[in-house]
Formats: sequence, structure tokens, C-alpha cells
Amino acid sequence: MVKVYTIASGKGGTGKTTITANLGPMLAQYGKKTCILDADVGMANLGLILGLEGMPVTLHEVLAGKARVKDAIYDGPFGVKVVPCGLSLQGFQQASPERLKDVMTDLVSEFDILIMDAPAGISRDGVIPLTIADGVILVINPEISAIVDSLKTKILTETVGGHVEGAIVNRVFNSGDEFNHAQMEKLLGVRVLGVVPEDANVRRASAGRSPVVVKYPASGASRAFKRISADIAGIEYVEEENSTSREGFVERLARALFRSKARDG
Repeated sequence: MVKVYTIASGKGGTGKTTITANLGPMLAQYGKKTCILDADVGMANLGLILGLEGMPVTLHEVLAGKARVKDAIYDGPFGVKVVPCGLSLQGFQQASPERLKDVMTDLVSEFDILIMDAPAGISRDGVIPLTIADGVILVINPEISAIVDSLKTKILTETVGGHVEGAIVNRVFNSGDEFNHAQMEKLLGVRVLGVVPEDANVRRASAGRSPVVVKYPASGASRAFKRISADIAGIEYVEEENSTSREGFVERLARALFRSKARDG
């Protein structure tokens, strides 16, 4: 049976789109027919991260009644399917978010897992993805304002009849000092699905229009995304041995040679 998840956050900048762009490919890698959809109709970024900006048909056209959703599905990394949203203000003005439920109805027969990247904050457009998902996954940062806003989003989700599946704590600098797993679960009242460390490779991968799980598969963030994806897929995650990628080795070797030459003058 298909599972529909909405990735939500109480505030912008927590990393919702990054989470979506990395969970989707890993779920596909684990054998799940997966589609990720950019439901942030006004501030779409999923297509940018995946190098799918400027596609001829996007969710904007579908929500405007000008195209079918199957015409807005594109291939992403590891076989994940992607429905990007357009970037133009005109497309945003013409789109009707109320059509999103119909879009989901058209997609459910094609996939095992659908993931929607929802708008941040509390708005009319943001409520719809919360109501049509089987489970909402909150993305929070380990700071008081993000936690408070996530609690508001949790309350809103439950008020409109939605279900909060769990939370992902993103951009954690030091899991020992700044993050307590049990305390966060008690505070939020939901299960913490995983913790993603602060990782400069995430920004590097995004700049290269690629998810970090593809560009830097051995990085700390990538390993976290793999664990979370395995949990969602219902499979056991086995930590990879010798997980240092060839690319990572070459990069470290180059830095070492550069430092050696700098010392030699």
C-alpha cells in the first residue's frame, strides 16, 4: 500500500527541501518506487537542488489545470521520480493548491512512497499537504525558535485531522552537547526518526545540483539520510564498511599534497 509523507517545518531554513531531495533517492535505492513532489508552490526549490529547474511542465501547470501530472514527472537520482514546481510568479498566481489532492489521487497507484515538500510556516497553502498525507514528518533544528515553531505545526496538523509520523533533527553540530534524543522526543511528543549532523558537504552538493547522498555518499549527512530512509522503508540499515569513497580519498590526498607544497615553499 502506498504511503504519502509530507515534510513540514514551522519555519523556513530548517532544511526541508534538502531532506526531501536526499530521502527520495535513497528510498528508490532501497527498492521503493518513490516520487518526490515540490508542494511549496510559492517558494519552490526542490527542482533547483536536483538540476530540474526550467522544465517545460511543472506542478504549476498541473495545479492550473493546464497539464496532467504524468507530464510533470521527471527522472531523478537512483531512479526516484520528481515532480518539480515552477519558479515564476505568474505560474504561482495561476496555480490552485486545492488541486493537490487530485494530484495525489493520480499518483498513488504508480508508487510505493510519495513525499511532498510542504511550504514552511502556517498558511492556507501549507495546510493542504498536512491533511492529505498519511504521515507528517517535522524537520527541526536544535534551537528554541525552530522547536517552538515545530510544536505549532504539530498542533496544527492534529487540529486539521493529520497525523505526525515523527521528526528529523537537522543540522546538529554536536550530538553530545547540543542534542538529547530522549528529551527532544519528550518535548515534541513524537518519535525522532533520525539526526542529521551539520555537514559542509550538503552545501557543496547543492551547489553542484545534486543530493549529498549522490555526491558525497560517505559523508556524515549521507550516512544519516541512509539510516532514516531505511527506517521509513522498513528495512534494516547496515553501516557500510570502508565507506570512504574514492572521490573522498582523492580529495583528501589533493589537500595533503597542497599543504605539503605550501610548507616546502
